[in-house]
Amino acid sequence: MSSHPHIVLPWVVRRTRMPLLTIRCVDCPSERATIGDGKFRVNCNGKLLGIWLLVNCASCGRTSKLSVHDRVPVRSLPAGRLAGYWADSPSLVEETLFDPLFARRNRFALDWEGRWELHAPLIPEEDSCVRIAVTFDDPVPVRPEWLIAHGLGISRGEIARRVRTDVPINRRTKQGFSFVLMEPVS
Repeated sequence: MSSHPHIVLPWVVRRTRMPLLTIRCVDCPSERATIGDGKFRVNCNGKLLGIWLLVNCASCGRTSKLSVHDRVPVRSLPAGRLAGYWADSPSLVEETLFDPLFARRNRFALDWEGRWELHAPLIPEEDSCVRIAVTFDDPVPVRPEWLIAHGLGISRGEIARRVRTDVPINRRTKQGFSFVLMEPVS
């Protein structure tokens, strides 16, 4: 068995839809919200700004505001960023939503269930040892063990025998990693 991979294959974890937010609705028992059309609300009171990201309850549709900036001086924000809030810039909505400090401050978590997929090319059968590099387009938390089992269609026992990696495979990660798939032991 060769100990050095002959080929490096890229695997990419890619978003299929924006994640849901795990946050309690004040009108109904739901704990899920969406960003809907991805809108900000900007309120200018004299020289101070209030900026919120609008979210909708996934069950009853109630609109709630998540604080992005609260009573900040207008001049404290770069003009391009402020224009992005006014224009409901999709990239600024994503950046805001994926910011862990924003999530912590507004007490929500992202729910990625059913909102991402793995893009993985087939592994050539003639190669006995393959290195696979996993990258994440978005911060989707997955257990490497589950991702490898899903991507290769093998059991956890087979992962233990055939996969070598430097990351803990049973702990969720949002960071890219790589692993080596060894040929099956005969």
